Amino acid sequence: MFVDELTPFVRELARQPVAFCGGFFSGLFRLDLTEDPVRSWLNKQGAVPTANDTAGGINSSNPKGPQSIDID
Repeated sequence: MFVDELTPFVRELARQPVAFCGGFFSGLFRLDLTEDPVRSWLNKQGAVPTANDTAGGINSSNPKGPQSIDID
């Protein structure tokens, strides 16, 4: 049962080990791929920016962190 859950991870690791480890590393350290120096390094490596990549971040209209609300 536990092996069935790990099978997709092992397949991706076997297909593209460098990309898998890079994605795992960036997720582990919570790196934002749209911020420098990661973004500039990805551009130098030849990564193609997607439609979601913007200079201000993916969801720049939604502020991060706690928000204040008024309750009447």
